[in-house]
Amino acid sequence: MRNVITANRLEDGIVVYLGHTGDWTSDLAAARVVDSRHDLEALEKIAAAAVAACHVVGVYAMDVDLSSGKPMPKSVREKIRAAHRQTFKDLTEIEIR
Repeated sequence: MRNVITANRLEDGIVVYLGHTGDWTSDLAAARVVDSRHDLEALEKIAAAAVAACHVVGVYAMDVDLSSGKPMPKSVREKIRAAHRQTFKDLTEIEIR
């Protein structure tokens, strides 16, 4: 089991990952990877504090693979999120009918 903590930044909705110093980063390569339940629970506590402080929403643990030397998402969903793809148009481009 190898995990990182992921969420969405409340300010702008960008996908973020909990970093080594307790900061949030949009760079998956800078995320803190844990491989034990004990360490994961410690990160979940840090993430819960960030939710309470209204910094992030939708926090959860994400499975990663380290075979390439850096964390890579295992699921298709997380690969899409990590690529920062959007499925909606910028609100300024939407034509209201």
